Amino acid sequence: MTRSLPSFRNARLLALAIAAIGLGSGFADGTADAAAATPFLAHQALYDLSLVKSRGSSPISSARGRILYNFSGSACEGYTSEFRQVSEMESGEDKLTLSDLRSTSWEDGAGKTYRFKIDARMNEADSSPVDGVAERTGDHVTVKLKLPEEKTFTLDGNTVFPTQQIERIIEAAREGKSVLELMVYDGSDNGEKVYNTLSVIGQPIPGGRAPSDPDPSTASDAMKSMTRWPVTVSYFDHDAKPTEGEQTPVYSMSFELYANGVSRALVLDYNDFVISGSLGKFDVSDAGKDSKPCK
Repeated sequence: MTRSLPSFRNARLLALAIAAIGLGSGFADGTADAAAATPFLAHQALYDLSLVKSRGSSPISSARGRILYNFSGSACEGYTSEFRQVSEMESGEDKLTLSDLRSTSWEDGAGKTYRFKIDARMNEADSSPVDGVAERTGDHVTVKLKLPEEKTFTLDGNTVFPTQQIERIIEAAREGKSVLELMVYDGSDNGEKVYNTLSVIGQPIPGGRAPSDPDPSTASDAMKSMTRWPVTVSYFDHDAKPTEGEQTPVYSMSFELYANGVSRALVLDYNDFVISGSLGKFDVSDAGKDSKPCK
């Protein structure tokens, strides 16, 4: 059976990993307040996707694609991301699946509001738009969807949004923690999906240790002295019924996360195939160069 590369549910988490590149020009200490007060980096990044390996009874013979990602904003005005992914996957039956995913989102600096719009299209099928807003109110999160249909529902108050998730991972890494569990909401699928996530953080890599596979981000002098951590985040279906034994993640992603919020060397494992995302271009916008802490 032909599968998309990836479906929106998968692609949104790839966007999350890429979003880490926009998160920060450094975190002053290990507190969430300090992270929020530090200006994040406005930038544009271009990623090349390729198939690493295929598993299962219906192996994927080839996969390729590109992602263009823009990140801007500040803790004062909130953070805006624009994401576009065009990709294709070929199965062993020589069937080609083309996907075109576009999304925009805005999250306020305190992690209280998250707005999102997504438009996904597979081959010649009609698009499947999702449009909504999530607001943190009291001890819960209220989600109001406009598309695919009008609907209002609540989530556990401990649920975090994408920018918050990256902040928490960096905070845990700086504190020397190796494991972090979070519930994450990002508007995936039909706007009703919540994931339980498990982040495993490895030992810090000294800034003087150059990566074996440099890319445009590592060419920056500002990055060469930065400590980084290997991170693997596994995503589990929050609504899945428990079964005997360990639950298998829906997918997982691995990347190197720098102390200033930049991430690189993406690898995404969807159980029956693995995709790498190599950074082909990385540009800091003028807004990112001139960003300052909020007053």
